[in-house]
Amino acid sequence: MQQKAIYPDLDGRSVFITGGGSGIGAALTRAFARQGSKVAFVDIADADSEALVRSIREEGVRHAPLFLHCDLRDIAALRESVARAQQAHGDITVLLNNAAHDERHAVESVTPEYFDDRIAVNQRHVFFASQAVLPQMQRAGGGAIVNFGSVSWKLRQGGMPAYTMAKASMQGLTRGLARDYGKQNIRVNTLVPGWVMTERQLKLWVTPEAEREIDAGQALAGRVRPENIADMALFLASDAASMCSAQEFVVDGGWT
Repeated sequence: MQQKAIYPDLDGRSVFITGGGSGIGAALTRAFARQGSKVAFVDIADADSEALVRSIREEGVRHAPLFLHCDLRDIAALRESVARAQQAHGDITVLLNNAAHDERHAVESVTPEYFDDRIAVNQRHVFFASQAVLPQMQRAGGGAIVNFGSVSWKLRQGGMPAYTMAKASMQGLTRGLARDYGKQNIRVNTLVPGWVMTERQLKLWVTPEAEREIDAGQALAGRVRPENIADMALFLASDAASMCSAQEFVVDGGWT
């Protein structure tokens, strides 16, 4: 797919993406690589991630992405991955906190152990990835952090309360970091995807009934694709968004 916009300031930038091997994350990895960015991404899906790197390399991009296997529940491993990315590409100035997992669960089935795992998968790593890259952004003279939210809690979606709680918290982290680091030219925003037609969503959740729900909910016709999310992420990471911080940017076809 041809890029819709080119952001010259992203050329050569050091970019770190969590969950960058499939779904929305793969679209992010591909989009930033096509801009000429030096992309490092972490994921636990080795086969998908390695196939993605091969596919992007075959496009002839200037810098093939660097895949680093990392279970984001392991904060020490996350910190090591950030350090390896910095060693390979220089100080990270774009962080995309994309990784999450919308596993369904009923309130009555949640144990403290399961709850802690959902927080580790969907929330905790966002804070610690930001903590790890902020000194690099300070040293570089600025940067952009994009935290990924979800429309699920805005739509009062049930069936996964630990997930929706974690995702609702993204804006709190975004606004706090934006205030603390804004005077150092570090921008922090939340990108909120709608119901995105990833392979996983299509396989597990997008039934004919769900299709009717989407048609009724969205103001726009059509479906939100991973590339639509990547387009917004490129903008937020670039100098085109130089005065955008502490905000929520929703890409949901006008649903919310």
